[in-house]
Amino acid sequence: MTLTELLSIHPFSWQSIGAALLCGSIIGLERQLRGKPVGIRTSSLIVLGTYMFVAISAFVINDASDPSRIIGQVVTGVGFLGAGVMMTREGVVTGVTSAATIWALAALGVCIAVVDSIVAIKLSVLVVAILYGIDAVEGYSANLSRGVHAKYSKWRRHK
Repeated sequence: MTLTELLSIHPFSWQSIGAALLCGSIIGLERQLRGKPVGIRTSSLIVLGTYMFVAISAFVINDASDPSRIIGQVVTGVGFLGAGVMMTREGVVTGVTSAATIWALAALGVCIAVVDSIVAIKLSVLVVAILYGIDAVEGYSANLSRGVHAKYSKWRRHK
């Protein structure tokens, strides 16, 4: 067995796996530093797992297979994961942003498999910009802290 055969991970690529881990780490680091669910490990595994499912589905081509069906099943399965991080406390739903982040992580895995690794990395930075940037804007504007966010803030103070 040659070194090339030993290092081969066909139908996957080391570049795509590296991109999946990088994308998950970029977003997971932001979540972990802020004490939110879905940190570096979980984020990296969601992107990597999604990439692997989509790459495998593209490799298995026969009359009965359709890679787009795997993508649909991943979206459904990841929605189930996201539902697991959402909770209701005193009538306030929490964890919705973490659930949406899980969906975005899965979309990045699909992007790596179907579109391009560099595009997925750029989109990871965009996701972090949204997660951090909107939070920063909400801190500067009282109008953005109304409604559910105001109730949640009150709940956190009484905790």
